[in-house]
Amino acid sequence: MAHSEADTPSIAYKVFTFEEGKKSGQECLSVSIPEVLDPQHGMRVWPCAAVLAQYVWANRTALRDKTVLEIGAGVSLPGVVAARCGAKVILSDGAQTPRCLENCRRSCEANGLSGVLVLGLTWGEVSPDLVLLPELDVILGSDVFYEPRDFESVLVTVAFLLRKNPGAQFWTTYQERSADWSIEVLLRRWKLSCAEVRLETFGADKAELAGSDLPGKHGVQMMVVTLETDGRTA
Repeated sequence: MAHSEADTPSIAYKVFTFEEGKKSGQECLSVSIPEVLDPQHGMRVWPCAAVLAQYVWANRTALRDKTVLEIGAGVSLPGVVAARCGAKVILSDGAQTPRCLENCRRSCEANGLSGVLVLGLTWGEVSPDLVLLPELDVILGSDVFYEPRDFESVLVTVAFLLRKNPGAQFWTTYQERSADWSIEVLLRRWKLSCAEVRLETFGADKAELAGSDLPGKHGVQMMVVTLETDGRTA
């Protein structure tokens, strides 16, 4: 069936530039991210993604040659930065969101990345693709704690992956939208530990992060989640 003009997405490319410092000769990285001008949540870059991408950039040396999975990738800014920094990256979004998966591929194409696998993974479901993932070092997730009804499904997937990869970490950012939203009880239920990372420790507390118009503050929190080792969560 032919697609109408209404089915053809309108795409705008946003450039993010990550820098080591402002001095001449300092290392920097620019990536181009396609945003689909569409009301779907996963089709634009949100502040959480910029903060998580900054954390990836700050830890780029440690990520080189590591295997990284981004869940709920959407436009894939953190995953693209990880891939450009030498990590072996897998991008994923919901199996029922083909447009988001298409945009993951579009983000790779925009940045000359040809070896990035894109998978449909639905939170809370132990699918064959999830089980067959290679050994992981880092899992990325920006703003995956958006809808409270999805919180436990996200952590079911994360807990499964961390048990399969006990040495791995889940790097995640979330935006505080309600004082009533909390994952503390769910972390305890799934025997996961959480450590907060202050934004100023990795240069994410800026008014315009990575040269974009996205703020690095904006109520965004950064966390590193691991398997619980002492019977308590942070």
